[in-house]
Amino acid sequence: MKDPQESKSDLRKRADAIKEYRCKNLIVVIENPKTLKNIGSVVRNIDALGAEKAYIIDETNSLPDDWQDMRHWNPLVKPSASAIKWSFVKKFKNTTTCLDHLEANGFTSIVTSPHVKGKKNVELSKGDYTHKKLAVWFGNETKGVSNLAIERSEMCVSIPMYGIIESLNLGTSSGIVLYEITKQRRAFTEKKYGIDLSKPPNK
Repeated sequence: MKDPQESKSDLRKRADAIKEYRCKNLIVVIENPKTLKNIGSVVRNIDALGAEKAYIIDETNSLPDDWQDMRHWNPLVKPSASAIKWSFVKKFKNTTTCLDHLEANGFTSIVTSPHVKGKKNVELSKGDYTHKKLAVWFGNETKGVSNLAIERSEMCVSIPMYGIIESLNLGTSSGIVLYEITKQRRAFTEKKYGIDLSKPPNK
């Protein structure tokens, strides 16, 4: 049987190895998700692709208030494959409070949304995501991102669709969007600091 202490040591070594691959100052905001399963899927993508934090707007008060409680809460741990235990998650009671917090700390928000008249609209692969501090918003599975989040964002980012179905579930869309954004931010970091992040850690 494997020594539990050795297991913890191995996990700590893994955490230290991936540290420089994380995208600092990249926050993922999930606005009023409908199900806990979808929250878990997004948090799993956040951990796997190297975003720094998750903010969840929970107007229905479905989640524990404290991050430490969330990390051990089975309804979230199970669908996230325990990624929630390794991720920083902060809960907000409404969109305004979250936006105020982000703006006070110098973050630029972008939203994932179809074309919105009067806003800057870009296809995912054509956007620039190298802002010093960036918050990426994903909306409710039915309603999408709120009008308030759109109004206070820099741009709307869309994933081109070529099939009959013109929408993706939250887990899939967040994975696609975060892959492009984290890839850009790591490439920018490589160029700026002259370090090689082209291969995942421990490869």
